Amino acid sequence: MSPTDRPLVVGVAGSLRDDSVTRQAVDRALETAAERGARTRLVDLREYDLPPVDPDAEPPADAERLSAAFAEADAIVLGTPMYNGSYASPLKTAIDHSDPDGFDGAPVGLVSVAAGQFPRRALDHLRSVAAHMGARVLPDEVAVAESHAVGEDLPDDAADRLDSLAERLVAEASAPPAEERRPSPSAGG
Repeated sequence: MSPTDRPLVVGVAGSLRDDSVTRQAVDRALETAAERGARTRLVDLREYDLPPVDPDAEPPADAERLSAAFAEADAIVLGTPMYNGSYASPLKTAIDHSDPDGFDGAPVGLVSVAAGQFPRRALDHLRSVAAHMGARVLPDEVAVAESHAVGEDLPDDAADRLDSLAERLVAEASAPPAEERRPSPSAGG
């Protein structure tokens, strides 16, 4: 199998923090995807210059680079910390700068991290936006609560859920398009 025959899973870490549990979780999903035969790429938003969207301004060069990363992806992992009951503004800005065509039909897995309780609202908000962009958002999602207590290793239950999410993304990205999976109508039916 040539490298281009293998699906590309792009992970986005929506945290700008140096010791980010969100990045740690997205990295885990990408590592598992690679073990399952996918090519992977981390989009680390600390490496992009993406100001808030100004419709009257010329889009920044990094918006094109980000859109290209999504357009090349066969599957996407969106990871975010939960801030004030929703997902993080760096990820929102990145999505706002992205061409929606990069999400259209792509399987997307969601990951959210919270210092306190289960980050349900952040996942709900992110699910809504990704679906609006045309993504096929997987029903599986991963939440990491009590992130302040996470050390170098993610809790086993979170790591297991990230592995399952990555496996599902690789399977979805490797499957033929839905129109090719449908049986052809029988003549005289």
